[in-house]
Amino acid sequence: MYTHRQLARRIDHTLLKPEAGEAQIRSLVAEALAYQFACVCINPRWVKLAAGLLFAAGSTREAADETTRIAVCACVGFPFGAISGAGKAFETRECIADGAEEIDMVIFLPAVVAGDLAIARADVQAVVEAARATRESIVVKVILETALLTPEQIALGCQAAFEGGADFVKTSTGFHPSGGATVEAVRLLKAHARQMRVKAAGGIRDAATAHAMLEAGADRLGCSASVAIVKSWGGA
Repeated sequence: MYTHRQLARRIDHTLLKPEAGEAQIRSLVAEALAYQFACVCINPRWVKLAAGLLFAAGSTREAADETTRIAVCACVGFPFGAISGAGKAFETRECIADGAEEIDMVIFLPAVVAGDLAIARADVQAVVEAARATRESIVVKVILETALLTPEQIALGCQAAFEGGADFVKTSTGFHPSGGATVEAVRLLKAHARQMRVKAAGGIRDAATAHAMLEAGADRLGCSASVAIVKSWGGA
């Protein structure tokens, strides 16, 4: 069983509601600092604010060691993945310039559904190349929307992410009507991830679900209910 601290370091503390404003972002960062979550996961508009708050608190890459650093994760091409690879690359560069250290991109889903590996891979590669050209250490996660996909499509999405140079595959945006993360989807991602890590996100609202996702092989959890999950966790 993970301790509270170990669990927190596996959570991307998330606020992606389109109506979220400055006060809510400030609150999100304050919670991340209090509980030492791995990162705050937000829309691009708020990256500069969040990065500035973390810098002032001494928790950025430049000011803190790996065990206490809190990253800013920006979601690009969110939530549909329907803009061009060049558009996602532009968004990626802007987010990194504003202080993002992790990028969660939504893959071009029609390519995955159609089984077009080349187009899906190129979509990922555009973001990865833009990120690494700016800073080599940027972490890129690829959102596949697994509840929409067949096992074969999930395998192809993982292949596209791996060949495109990504660091993680991620289950869901949390916004698609087909649903969010499931234990079965996490296991499928883990089976096809090769050297990539797995992020489970979408519908993880309690400690029992968080535990199930970690047991299934998730390396990170994307949660908006992070504080409640950590508070109710059974670890020491």
